[in-house]
Amino acid sequence: MFTKTFFSLIVLAASVAAVPSVSKRATCSNGKTTANAACCVWFDVLDDIQADLFHGGQCGEDAHESLRLTFHDAIAFSPSLTASGQFGGGGADGSIMAHTADEITDPANNGLDDIIEAQRPFAIKHNVSFGDFIQFAGAVGVSNCNAAPQIAFFAGRSNDSQPAPHGLVPLPSDSVTDILNRVGDAGFSAVELVWLLISHTVGAQDKVDDSIPGAPFDSTPSDFDAQFFVETMLNGTLTPGNGLQNGEVLSPYPGEFRLQSDFAIGRDSRTSCEWQKMISNRANMLARFQQVMKKLSLLGFDQSTLTDCSDVIPVPTGTVPDPFLPAGKSMSDIEPACSATPFPTLSAVAGAISTIPAVPLDS
Repeated sequence: MFTKTFFSLIVLAASVAAVPSVSKRATCSNGKTTANAACCVWFDVLDDIQADLFHGGQCGEDAHESLRLTFHDAIAFSPSLTASGQFGGGGADGSIMAHTADEITDPANNGLDDIIEAQRPFAIKHNVSFGDFIQFAGAVGVSNCNAAPQIAFFAGRSNDSQPAPHGLVPLPSDSVTDILNRVGDAGFSAVELVWLLISHTVGAQDKVDDSIPGAPFDSTPSDFDAQFFVETMLNGTLTPGNGLQNGEVLSPYPGEFRLQSDFAIGRDSRTSCEWQKMISNRANMLARFQQVMKKLSLLGFDQSTLTDCSDVIPVPTGTVPDPFLPAGKSMSDIEPACSATPFPTLSAVAGAISTIPAVPLDS
């Protein structure tokens, strides 16, 4: 099965691995070490935001909204607009924080002003760019969630930006085709759209229905698991808040919120099979999220001009159970959409149906 050449490469690799590493790490003033001295400032930022933005390293509302902000800042990037001679946005350049008064009026950015204003003082205090800070805070926020992957972080963006054009951030009421076209213009494929939506496993809504702020997209909003992908495929039967809103469809469970776009992407032939893969292979789900978040964070930038400060991001901890059906549900409640492979057989947790609590607002 393996050639002699392959065996020789294994021996060579083992020999190389036995040679002590000579790479030198920088020691920062606080005693922490990093691969690049330029990253030292981010340890100070880390300590500050873990204490005072994420309230002791919690995977709460501010962590969720920080992750959301990474997408909204970066995805307002349109090479097609640029090619037509118009300004197409600067990608992950921090423009949503630099020009909040303009960009917050884009309906897709509704509700982000709270997290922007909570983050801004930290960026100013530590003299780091808004674009860098937004991506850093998103990666740190994810690291606070149980069993999350570690997200890459690159520093070195300037604070030179223009307001992003409106209409470049998808809305939950948009059709799948419109969303695919929008993210496609920014450089993402249909499967990468699904990978971006892995973020909804620790997501919640505030403004689609403002009568139920913090209503989560799945039953485990602090766990980085596959429940979002499972529960989005359950038959919707109820309205969790004040009637159906624009961009909302029926929910499968009390307290749980379902976006129209999530429902449709999970059932569309262009995305449904990749959606289902997120349920059947957790290692793949984590790897794909790391891959797509790195790509998102570099929109509008050349990686070679930035400094890799990923070793500042905390390594997440914890475990999650295998995917399951919420209490009171059965496989007959699943609406499978992938024609290529059968939906995974899942068991329901014991107990009766109960209301999923909202993600508490951070204090």
